[in-house]
Amino acid sequence: MSTTSKRVAGLEPGQRRLNGPQTSGRDFRNLSQPRYRIRKDVNIKIPMRDGIELVADIYRPDADGAFPALVAASPYARQIQDLGAPAGFIEAGATDFWVPRGYVHLIVNLRGTGGSGGTFAFFDGQERRDMHDLIEWVAEQPWCDGNLGMLGISYFAMTQLEAAVERPPHLKAIFPFAVTSDLYEAATHHGLPSTKFVSSFLSMLGLTAPKSDRFYLSAPFAIARRLLNLPPIHRRFATMNGESAKGVLDLLMKLPHPPRPWDELWQNGVVKHPVRDAWWDERDLTPLLENIDIPVYVGCDWENAPLHLPSTFSTLRNLTKSPCVRVAMLGKYGLTWPWESMHVEALAWYDHWLKGHDTGILKGPAFRYFLPEADEWQAVDSWPPPNSSHVEFALRADGGLATAEGEPGSREYWALGVGLNRARPSEIDPPSLLTWTTTPLDDDLDVAGDIELRLAAATTALDTGWLVTVSDIAEDGSLVEHLTSGWLRATLREVDENASRPGAPVLPCRTAVGVPIGEDVVYRIPLIPNARRFRRGHRIRVTLSSDDQNPEVPAIMDFRHAPVGTSTVNTVRSSSRLLLPVLSEISPPS
Repeated sequence: MSTTSKRVAGLEPGQRRLNGPQTSGRDFRNLSQPRYRIRKDVNIKIPMRDGIELVADIYRPDADGAFPALVAASPYARQIQDLGAPAGFIEAGATDFWVPRGYVHLIVNLRGTGGSGGTFAFFDGQERRDMHDLIEWVAEQPWCDGNLGMLGISYFAMTQLEAAVERPPHLKAIFPFAVTSDLYEAATHHGLPSTKFVSSFLSMLGLTAPKSDRFYLSAPFAIARRLLNLPPIHRRFATMNGESAKGVLDLLMKLPHPPRPWDELWQNGVVKHPVRDAWWDERDLTPLLENIDIPVYVGCDWENAPLHLPSTFSTLRNLTKSPCVRVAMLGKYGLTWPWESMHVEALAWYDHWLKGHDTGILKGPAFRYFLPEADEWQAVDSWPPPNSSHVEFALRADGGLATAEGEPGSREYWALGVGLNRARPSEIDPPSLLTWTTTPLDDDLDVAGDIELRLAAATTALDTGWLVTVSDIAEDGSLVEHLTSGWLRATLREVDENASRPGAPVLPCRTAVGVPIGEDVVYRIPLIPNARRFRRGHRIRVTLSSDDQNPEVPAIMDFRHAPVGTSTVNTVRSSSRLLLPVLSEISPPS
């Protein structure tokens, strides 16, 4: 079945307006202009080396000749990637932006999803081999000129790395925004399973992956597509954040779905493999990233602390053989759904590497980041910024957060076991969370870089969880934003002190070591790197708890964790330190 369309997305008058930021502040030139109608071919079967066939919908310029191709592959329904819904699985990119500008856009379903053969196995070795075969099949088609890139965020970005580590000859560049290269890092935060995400994600796949064209091409979806793409409605999605998308997943989670393989994958990820082992190693691309020898453009939004933001930095550190790496870190609403942001930046990238245009994409420093609250782009050659240095803030015994420790002392809080009444933190003594807050800042304070909490604490149990959040508090005491978080299961605290650096201790998480009851232990808890301007008069707050099932405990994007399950009183010493990366020539509060 083949159809055509003349719709064009972009930023010019008369075009369907794209949501979100479109560049990292650069000026571009010689970009491809829309010239073509869109031809659509559906349910195209693509053979893999073992005989399994993946199914794709192919969108290409309705003209003679061959064009560069952009492959978008994921377990998400390919039939509704143009639905326009603000949902976290509409992430393949705007076909009506790319094809009119002379690119083929393929949207492909992975094994066991959307009609593709085989069984979905969640980021395993077979999935990597499939990506190699997929790229090389596309390169052989008469409508492809042999120059290939890939497109899409989140899982679509993960398959980009999967393809790149396999080094298919025709893959020339990738643009993996909001990527995860290590599944353990996304699903289990240093020993604390991110169950609120993993459970809803696998339930969503179990519900959507088996559906057929008959379901997705039905009248209700056609009506929804027309409504969701109306300009007034579409514009509203530009400011829907991760929590909004998470709400859609929570709703889908309540609907029934087939148990296999989705429930089995959940059991493996949450129950059977609590620490790193061979199952997780197969799903960790980190040691393979040095195989990538093509240009890579990575990035994320600062809000994505519990999912893709950590891996953006670990991926960046391990792209040691790529001849060209560029980075863009986005501010609030930088990546919303349906994904349409950064398309102009990606066009400049692919016009350069796939079409040979001089677009200006390589001009200037390689790492660009938006500084929230300053509302401006910064450009540096590397991360962390060279003018950033760690300032130590003491978690004082009086609840203050300052460079001076003051009178040495400690504070206590409860960690309640599974099945016990989780009272509001303010209703029990000691409370079930603690906070430390600075005095109002005398001047703006800019931070950018890696962050760490060196926690000196004792516990009355053999194990507990440490959950840390840093927040920006306004002059009136209201929350401006939770900046970043860090997590650690106490029994998985071992660190290779020789290999680690401030803000990024090595946590292999392969062996649990019991906590000495009642004795002080220093834990190095990495918080997710971030950047921000804390405005004059604002305060910086640190929140510490051991169980974020209580809604009063901060949880960015509402990603909450399975509790450790032990009841304990935890004692925090004032010798604990928050290492905050302060940009030069700005005085922190004393």
